[in-house]
Amino acid sequence: MYRVAIIGLGNIGRFAMDAVNDAPDMELAGVVRRRAGEKEVRGVPIVQNIEELGKVDAALLCTPSRSVEDTAYAYLSKGIVTVDSFDIHSKINELRGNLDKAAKAGNCAAVVSAGWDPGSNSVIRALLEACAPKGITYTNFGPGMSMGHTVVVKSKKGIAGALSMTIPTGTGVHRRMVYVQLEPSANLEDVAADIKADPYFSSDETHVIAVKDVSQLIDMGHGVNMVRKGVSGAAHNQIFEFNMKINNPAVTSQIMVSCARAAMRQKPGAYTMIEIPVIDFLPGKREYWIDKLV
Repeated sequence: MYRVAIIGLGNIGRFAMDAVNDAPDMELAGVVRRRAGEKEVRGVPIVQNIEELGKVDAALLCTPSRSVEDTAYAYLSKGIVTVDSFDIHSKINELRGNLDKAAKAGNCAAVVSAGWDPGSNSVIRALLEACAPKGITYTNFGPGMSMGHTVVVKSKKGIAGALSMTIPTGTGVHRRMVYVQLEPSANLEDVAADIKADPYFSSDETHVIAVKDVSQLIDMGHGVNMVRKGVSGAAHNQIFEFNMKINNPAVTSQIMVSCARAAMRQKPGAYTMIEIPVIDFLPGKREYWIDKLV
């Protein structure tokens, strides 16, 4: 049984509790939070220092992407496997390289960007590339709540609450609909300019709309439609399509738990999901899954 700690108790962290408890080969050691307050949730201890939990094999970093690197260093240096859901696509290679050094120094493994995109969808894109080496893949997200984008908006000055919705417009192009509940002294124009200038939003069409109570708009549903049109050998017009409609934090946390299991089976270093054998994400013996799935 792997003893797993959850770092952070936001949306992903709370769903991760269920995913760890449901895993046949894992035990939930506890939750680590920076803020003092609750001593436990659902009977699970909440601490400020992971040493208070005893032996821990893996830490699920349920934290904002921009704090992942520093958080990961703290646990990798203790020899604890880390799994994160870092979602800034353009910086994944850089993070992987930095955590690779830290993981090897700590003699353990780290899995970077273990969500559904980047993450499991990355594995599907890789498979589609193998099926049709020449071609174009369009990944269309939503419509749904983007947790990463919402967290970024909440961090902005003048924001009391926020929701960032991703709306697909086709061929991998997206519109960001950002709903903000403003602090009394905040100016919508200033807030909107700050949001649109952030790298999370600067490449997309972004609309910022003020609402009285953003909690009335929250729906954690999301999804993806992925299409690849390409060439297999000399055969043109090969078309592959993948669709899913999901609860965003629930799927993210489940993938992180599966990646924690896989990380325990890898040599020291940092990995993205496309570098890990798919069978390593599954519990139990390989022979069972080969009989069932092949």
